Amino acid sequence: MKSILKSYFFWTYPRGVFHYDVMVTLILLFIFVSPHVWDFGDQPLSLSRYSQPLQVVANGNHGLIITIQEADANVPAGASDNVVRKVLKKAIQPVIGDAVFVEHWETVKDAAGHAAWKVWAHR
Repeated sequence: MKSILKSYFFWTYPRGVFHYDVMVTLILLFIFVSPHVWDFGDQPLSLSRYSQPLQVVANGNHGLIITIQEADANVPAGASDNVVRKVLKKAIQPVIGDAVFVEHWETVKDAAGHAAWKVWAHR
């Protein structure tokens, strides 16, 4: 029994042998059954919360420049820099990812004249 488990672990069986088929079946069972047994917490990305698409532009090797509508960011009026940084980070995380650092930001007007935030960030 020990030698069988050792050969399973090191995958020493050639194709077409019963033990090879058992190993492949166990791998396929793991792939297709594990999502139903364990909750990995992954969910589809929902971008419907934004009134307009975010504009993401590469800033050379320095990161990204993200433009987000002011209404989508929901930054409170008169908020401190730390609060603004946290709110903007939370607003761009669904698109950029969790490991994002907001360097600085400014308010701008987009092509239609709407107020927006221009955020410089990197991962």
